[in-house]
Amino acid sequence: MVLAVLATLFVTCLITANIITVKLIAIGGWIVPAGVIAYPLTFLFTDVITELYGRKTASRVVWLGFGASILMVILVVGGRLLPPASFWEGQAAYESVLGMVPRIVLASMIAYLVSQHHDVFAFQFWREKTKARFLWLRNNASTMVSQALDTSLFITIAFWGMVPNSVLVNMLITQYLIKLGIAALDTPFCYLLVHFLKNKVKPLAGAEAVA
Repeated sequence: MVLAVLATLFVTCLITANIITVKLIAIGGWIVPAGVIAYPLTFLFTDVITELYGRKTASRVVWLGFGASILMVILVVGGRLLPPASFWEGQAAYESVLGMVPRIVLASMIAYLVSQHHDVFAFQFWREKTKARFLWLRNNASTMVSQALDTSLFITIAFWGMVPNSVLVNMLITQYLIKLGIAALDTPFCYLLVHFLKNKVKPLAGAEAVA
């Protein structure tokens, strides 16, 4: 049950990020995709899952998210291809918003597979190196590099040729800094979730030991 809830939260944040990223938002003088408010949370949930269930289980959840995103794209494209009602005037807006979703998801999935698998690997690596101590270090050390990989791949693939290069570089740097800030802020929540759930999880058959 605990794993199902964590996996659901992970997939929800992932799918939401893929959709709302179509919108570019201004934070002060910084331009970033709106998905920056949702996507960093996926790393929190994979770190918690890795801590509680191990690397193999976390990797399965990453692949689950990948499959869910592919299904979402198929459904969105299917919805776009269906003929609109003759009286409906929202097709242009629908196309404007959801027409970019396949490209966004393609960029997201490439960045996602690289960064999330790295995050799971790095978190487990630091877990073994620290002998399961210093959760804050594992959480932040794995996320910092993973977010750098994700941001550079995603921004380049999703927005190359769509915005001026100066804006592209600004988006890349700004999004990474915001993600680092969110990663630092989510560390207490990582501790809280692990502490609260540690004694409530049941080891999965075939899962590697995490204690």
